[in-house]
Amino acid sequence: MAGNTLFSHPSLRTVVERLLNLRSQAGISMTLLAVCPNSAAVLEAGVKVAAEANAPMLFAATLNQVDRDGGYTGWTPRQFTQLLQTMADRYGWHGPLYACLDHGGPWLKDAHTTARLSLDETMAEVRHSITACLEAGYHLLHIDPTVDRTLPEGSQLPVEVVVARTLDLIAYAEAERRRLGLPAVAYEVGTEEVHGGLTDLPTLRAFVLALRQGLDERGLSAAWPCFFVGQVGTDLHTTFFDPQAARALTEVVAPFGSLIKGHYTDGVSNPEMYPESGMGGANVGPEFTIAEYLALAELSAMEDELCQHKGWLAPSYFLARLQVAALASGRWRKWLQPTERGQPFDSLPPDRQAWLIQTAARYVWAQEEVVSARRRLYENLRHILPDPHGYVVERIAEVMRKYINAFRLFDANRRLGLY
Repeated sequence: MAGNTLFSHPSLRTVVERLLNLRSQAGISMTLLAVCPNSAAVLEAGVKVAAEANAPMLFAATLNQVDRDGGYTGWTPRQFTQLLQTMADRYGWHGPLYACLDHGGPWLKDAHTTARLSLDETMAEVRHSITACLEAGYHLLHIDPTVDRTLPEGSQLPVEVVVARTLDLIAYAEAERRRLGLPAVAYEVGTEEVHGGLTDLPTLRAFVLALRQGLDERGLSAAWPCFFVGQVGTDLHTTFFDPQAARALTEVVAPFGSLIKGHYTDGVSNPEMYPESGMGGANVGPEFTIAEYLALAELSAMEDELCQHKGWLAPSYFLARLQVAALASGRWRKWLQPTERGQPFDSLPPDRQAWLIQTAARYVWAQEEVVSARRRLYENLRHILPDPHGYVVERIAEVMRKYINAFRLFDANRRLGLY
């Protein structure tokens, strides 16, 4: 990756150390924002906001989004980092942008569960993907072996097994990194999910201590994680962040030089409490998909009026084609509540139908029929709107700025000595 500005900035380990020093020495707290790059527009908005705010930005891609098979974005890890560099060049931005793997672990790629892969098979696939991420120049790897599809539903893996599998994957990643002659990468471990079994304080303490011992015994103490993922009150259907839980979790990991990272930060009602509670980072993803969808719905309404005025203009039918693709994908079923499972989509309340389509849209943005309809939508609107794509990117950026402000990230690069 020689010559790329993405890879010439301080490591995330250094960023975390500086965050901790600022808190202890100057009483200054901030929380890093991790954008889940579920579309090209979201990726571009993240770079745009990072540049205008002079803030570091993490881009946390799951194996469902970005993988060797292209994921649902259509990007391999190398294509992802190349696109990130392209966007940085477009905005003339040379500040720190960090490519990250999110939820790298067995059965966390939907295709592994659908194919009913065995533990050995899914672990082998995850290892190959970790190699691809390292080769592409990722800065952080989230090692998350907290799911086991061979267990009965609702069962939790013993913490000893989670530790053993975490150690196995970190050891593999470190061996591959050395083989490839790459600089150190940062690690994130744990999960916020109840099934992961790491959500209560005693279990988290046991996990931290056992992981510390295991890494030391393997001569991998330098691979100590920067972030531990913790349950801080939020999930895909709840929006209240629990600052008391965050402080308690932080007290467990901060003495080891680590920070807590929250997932499912989408739409959280009190984001300003994240820095005050010591949170080191927060992932946001579906909220940006909804912002993208709503922006496109606004453009579709403009197109409807335009086509009525100009009878010769053929409409794109973008929203209709998007909904057909989203329903056909079946991915919306992943987000059904227990009481909704098995029900036909049309029998669900209208507000739930709307939410499911908006949330599932990210799975089909890259499908050819959706791309084609979006292209036609933009072409039609250029009669009255110079840059429809820029309109969508700006609407997503507006949501991101909310977190930049709440997380106290404006001009963070200068305060952290990053750029």
